[in-house]
Amino acid sequence: MTTSKKPSVGREVIDLDSLAQQKIDALPDPTHFSLKGVEFTLPPMRSLPFELQERVGNLDDIPAVMKDILGADKVKEMYAAGYTFAHIEVIAEQWQKRSGVEPGESAASSDS
Repeated sequence: MTTSKKPSVGREVIDLDSLAQQKIDALPDPTHFSLKGVEFTLPPMRSLPFELQERVGNLDDIPAVMKDILGADKVKEMYAAGYTFAHIEVIAEQWQKRSGVEPGESAASSDS
């Protein structure tokens, strides 16, 4: 006697694991920067944990975003090097560009 499972009628489940992995695999490599003798590496914006998206998208608290990504010691090194807001703007612009994110585009928005 053979039994077969009936598929659930009207319920489709899309398994996103492989699609998400393809998207992650297509991300650019992390970018290495040097400014005023301080070297640091930023990952592509779309690779950041989801909980950081709101802060990175708004950049309302730049020091907190940088501490989350680079760590407090690296941010202290940046402070000691005399980074200005203009420096942070250049970093943000280059980070967006090298992450494949258009200026003003949220890191979690669709690129389609």
